[in-house]
Amino acid sequence: MNDQELLRYSRHILLPQIGIEGQERLLGARALIIGAGGLGSPAALYLASAGIGTLVLADGDTVDLTNLQRQILHRTAAIGQPKAASGAATLAAINSECRVIPLQERLAGERLAEEVAAADVVLDCSDNFATRHAVNRACVAHGKPLVSGAAIRFDGQVAVFDSRKTDAPCYHCLFPEAEDVEEVRCATMGVFAPLVGIIGATQAAEALKLVIGCGESLAGRLLLLDGLAMEWRGITVPRDPACPVCRGRT
Repeated sequence: MNDQELLRYSRHILLPQIGIEGQERLLGARALIIGAGGLGSPAALYLASAGIGTLVLADGDTVDLTNLQRQILHRTAAIGQPKAASGAATLAAINSECRVIPLQERLAGERLAEEVAAADVVLDCSDNFATRHAVNRACVAHGKPLVSGAAIRFDGQVAVFDSRKTDAPCYHCLFPEAEDVEEVRCATMGVFAPLVGIIGATQAAEALKLVIGCGESLAGRLLLLDGLAMEWRGITVPRDPACPVCRGRT
């Protein structure tokens, strides 16, 4: 690191769990964020400011006036612009040393597999089960840690699915794709603005810890937040030995 970087990241470097070695890991890491909306906004802001070297921001949507109540990565002037481009501009203003790659597309198939394979950590900040399951399959296939978040109304959840650990579950173990799951979205159900900030920031914290290699991740646990009571509840999530997605993993 040069003198400028030592100064910028000095409050990280002061932490014995991070230090210079941990910060250098961040500077050399590549993070993939799926979704530049309510969860992706705080996650991206913290990853960029913390010094992630390369941040891939993937979102095929455009900024809408209704997004601005909670999607803090975007500004009023960005209405109508692609979220990936709007987000990249905001992140560049915060830390120009972070290389942001905006992908104005909904990643799927081979493109999703390519980006997951190139990443050190993947953050699923999407808002639908189809994408979450596709991202999970790609992360299991390429052995990449996945930080998953969700938020609706006043309720949020965060989990880490780390396929590098033989006993760790994947997303499918927790939410089997074949089961009928009611799809609820902010557009119809509403969401408390700070809730996505809390969940997205927690996703960023877990992603940074995974890259640095410090502390204990949420792998094997699901955190549930009741935003009205401001109470967290933790649930142990076991690996399903019959899971069709991760059962062949050794």
